[in-house]
Amino acid sequence: MAVAAVALSLGGCRSPSTRPDLPGNPATEPPPANSASSPSATPPPPQRAPPPPRENHLSAATSSLVTQARALIAHGDLDGASSTLDRALRIEPNNPLLWIERGRLRLAENDSHQAEGCARKALVLASGDHGAQAQAGRLLADALRAQRRNQEASEIEAQPFMR
Repeated sequence: MAVAAVALSLGGCRSPSTRPDLPGNPATEPPPANSASSPSATPPPPQRAPPPPRENHLSAATSSLVTQARALIAHGDLDGASSTLDRALRIEPNNPLLWIERGRLRLAENDSHQAEGCARKALVLASGDHGAQAQAGRLLADALRAQRRNQEASEIEAQPFMR
């Protein structure tokens, strides 16, 4: 009888991981959800589609200023056109189309280094806008050619955004 009492008392001393009625027993708990061997493992989330191409536009105010600047250029007033484009850039400083306009004006003023800087700025700002990237690329190639850097101009024209 003493042996039976000792056996019963020892039965209560089992570790929790070996008792089938307690949590923590690997034999009775389902495997974790992130387990590779789990048949109910959740699939990876679907891949997101790339965002649609972005198109930059001029606001009504900057569009009007660009029109004025082009008219001033046509009449030979490059200083007036430059001031007008500067006003447009104060309104929309991150619009690559305005930097392209400014770069074209700088080329007309025979300042190819400034035109190059404007084109490079426009390329950075035009990320995702294939039309603006191509315009900025053409401006950059023209500015480089004006500096007799023909090899670099050809390399720009070979870039994917130029196609």
